[in-house]
Amino acid sequence: MALDGYNDQTMSRQAMKAELLDAETELRLAYAWRDQRDEQALHRLITAYMRLAISMASKFRRYGAPMNDLIQEASLGLMKAADKFDPDRGVRFSTYAVWWIKASIQDYVMRNWSMVRTGSTSSQKALFFNLRRVQAKLEREASQRGETLDQHQLRQMVAVEVGVPVHDVEMMEGRLSGSDYSLNATQSADEDGREWIDALEDDGVQAAEAVEGAHDTDRLRDWLINALQGLNARERYIVAERKLKDEGRTLESLGEELGLSKERVRQLEAAAFAKMRRSLEGQSREVRHFLL
Repeated sequence: MALDGYNDQTMSRQAMKAELLDAETELRLAYAWRDQRDEQALHRLITAYMRLAISMASKFRRYGAPMNDLIQEASLGLMKAADKFDPDRGVRFSTYAVWWIKASIQDYVMRNWSMVRTGSTSSQKALFFNLRRVQAKLEREASQRGETLDQHQLRQMVAVEVGVPVHDVEMMEGRLSGSDYSLNATQSADEDGREWIDALEDDGVQAAEAVEGAHDTDRLRDWLINALQGLNARERYIVAERKLKDEGRTLESLGEELGLSKERVRQLEAAAFAKMRRSLEGQSREVRHFLL
């Protein structure tokens, strides 16, 4: 059944006029599609069960999705069920198709509920579609016992009932509490009013912090340059090759280049660092803050 150009009432009327398949006819059509890829058999099977798809789609209207879109998703689930149905298993096609139709509709609802991805695991789906019902049931049972549940107790009980962590329940409550709002919407009816995005706190580096950081970096760079100048040429080369490059060289490779043992290069490096530390400590006591 093609859905383009039909509204939900038209599709419902046409679906109600479709034939009712008995088990034998249904099985014959399923074999014809599976074994011979008979598209007429597939079309007949799909058309006969569109009323089932439309009926299931109508149960999800409370989530605010257009009925036409829900029926479209239900029909996609129905077609997927027809493609994967194995008539040799001895079950009716309608019993098998229900799962695929429901899964297709649920995926669509969750994709379109919020710009923020609501969830994709089976437990998150169960929470999305059953949270309000489970909350109401638990509150009703508590009321019958003469108890009053606070929000923390209710969330814990829902988590146990659905089999998810408590933080998932808290997250889903936030998702279901309201619709998305654009940060570019104005805070008042005035078109020239401030947008909500302008009210967000800037978590970047503030001007004062940036100036202080740049000043401290420049000062530390000067200290290091002065300390390096206090080394001899070989010591400066070893420090530069070992510590001032993105990928420092090994003691062994430097030893081969300089004609020294690996241990001797290590000793020269340690002596150079000791000289630099004394130089830095002599320039300013504030350097201890950077060395710690």
